[in-house]
Amino acid sequence: MKSKINIRLVGIAILAVVATVIGITIIYYGLFQKQVRADLSVSAKLLKDTHYFESVNINVDKIDLSTDINELRVTWIDKDGTVLYDNDASAELLSNHNDRPEIQEAFDKGSGEAIRKSDTMNKNTFYYAVLLDNGTVLRVATNAQSLWSVFMSVAPIIALIILIIIAICIAISHMLTKQLLLPIETMAENLEDSDYESPYKELDPLAEMLRSQHTDILAAAKARQDFTANVSHELKTPLTAISGYAELLEGGMAGEEQQKHFYQEIRKNADRLLALINDIIRLSELDRKGYESTFEEVDLYEVAKECLDELSVNAKGRSVTISFEGESCSVHGSRDLLKELIENLSQNAIRYNNPGGKVLISISQKDSRAMLTVKDNGIGIPASEQERVFERFYRVDKSRSKATGGTGLGLAIVKHIVEIHDAKIELDSAPGVGTTMTVIF
Repeated sequence: MKSKINIRLVGIAILAVVATVIGITIIYYGLFQKQVRADLSVSAKLLKDTHYFESVNINVDKIDLSTDINELRVTWIDKDGTVLYDNDASAELLSNHNDRPEIQEAFDKGSGEAIRKSDTMNKNTFYYAVLLDNGTVLRVATNAQSLWSVFMSVAPIIALIILIIIAICIAISHMLTKQLLLPIETMAENLEDSDYESPYKELDPLAEMLRSQHTDILAAAKARQDFTANVSHELKTPLTAISGYAELLEGGMAGEEQQKHFYQEIRKNADRLLALINDIIRLSELDRKGYESTFEEVDLYEVAKECLDELSVNAKGRSVTISFEGESCSVHGSRDLLKELIENLSQNAIRYNNPGGKVLISISQKDSRAMLTVKDNGIGIPASEQERVFERFYRVDKSRSKATGGTGLGLAIVKHIVEIHDAKIELDSAPGVGTTMTVIF
């Protein structure tokens, strides 16, 4: 992470330096051009003041500009555009200059300037022309350096400056990165310390978020670990029993009556194993599967009524009376999941009841919200155990759960279904009194 931040900071610095250099070069070139024009203007006016060109009848061979100008091309143009004199070429060989923009401007306004490629010198050239008192035009010119040539002339210095700046940026970025990451690294090291305070108040929300995520990750990891251990244990128990009974049968060590008992135990443990596997698979499906697409408007009363027949058979087998009451209530959800929810809650109420006990399923509506209530007068749940009953494989009475065929996953499945429907489940229970489960949609 440090290296990435360093690279990005250095990259930004280099881009900034390059952009600055380019900008300065462009500005410098503009100022350079302006200065060249100004120098040409001064040179033209100085030549004008020499009075060399007061008469068109002067002998041009006698004109000596060596003491007045340096490295300038001087051209003297008559009123009709004819070149009378040029210090860089023979005047007779030069074409009429009346079409030159700087010459036209000088005739019209008294002075003119232009930048273009010279046919004579074959170079980009600055031109400045001034109108003389006798009506002729005097023009001075010098080579125009390109932006690239200006840039290249200072390139070594620029390169040296860039290297120095890059070195400084690397050092500064390393220092800044270290200072920026130090509080975060310290915070990460003290993530499990709830009393730790970050050095910057701005980092408090981040610290809280990271601490919460860290706690959730640890809890999820522990839950997975516990689940794996519980699954291994729960699967091992019936498999061990099946293997033991099968070994006894295979060895011929049981009589006819014992054999029948062993077969029953094998069947019972196999059924328990199958139920356990089915519930594990079901939980996995609920963890990863989205049911929003299958949601529809479902009458909760009708779904509960459909479940009643099967539930009545199970209740009768355990000497428990089950009853049903309520009114039509519409719920946006999955019909299959709602049916599974009612069955699991009701089966739990039947399983942990006493002979002669009662179970009441009721559907009602309160404040425009549908409510499912499953109430029993069974063994109840101690207050200390109530927060854990929705955990996977958690059983209040382990011996009773196994005896009645419970897998310890029924209420965990219920919790998942409730969460899928954005509902809420409330538990009210007391030992020896019974349990009431209320789902509010």
